[in-house]
Amino acid sequence: MYFKAITSFIEKKPLIITRFVDGDGIILKDLNTKKEIEIRFYGIDAPEISKCKKVNKDEKETMLPASLLRELGRKSLNFLIEQINIGDKCTLVQEKQNLKDKYGRTLGYVVMEDGSVLNEIMIKEGYAKPYNDFYCEMLPKYQEYYLQAKINKKGLFSIIDHF
Repeated sequence: MYFKAITSFIEKKPLIITRFVDGDGIILKDLNTKKEIEIRFYGIDAPEISKCKKVNKDEKETMLPASLLRELGRKSLNFLIEQINIGDKCTLVQEKQNLKDKYGRTLGYVVMEDGSVLNEIMIKEGYAKPYNDFYCEMLPKYQEYYLQAKINKKGLFSIIDHF
């Protein structure tokens, strides 16, 4: 992962993974403050796992049934769970101009101890798509990764051709 020097970043650590929310969100615990933080991954969007307004919106946009979209969301979450474990240490990297989403969730890149970035893994492996409601530094790269995953029928693209 690379970050351009123009954008200012905040790095938070030591953090550990405590829970999974869905394919584009997790709960982290700050080991210094002992507070839990809900993280929404920058630049990606995975299908929803439960009934909500977003599933209805996605159903209309994709012309795919909500039940299928929720099943894809569960597959995305299961893939994320296979990549990491509860208790794994990580670092949160944030762009100063985009710290929270409209729901108050903390936005960030989740960097694992081996240097891998969960955001990138999810999109490169075809379990998420680029999300441009909030611009992030890596969005152009994530769009490239998405197209490669789609062309190679990785992840969810082995089942459907769009989501």
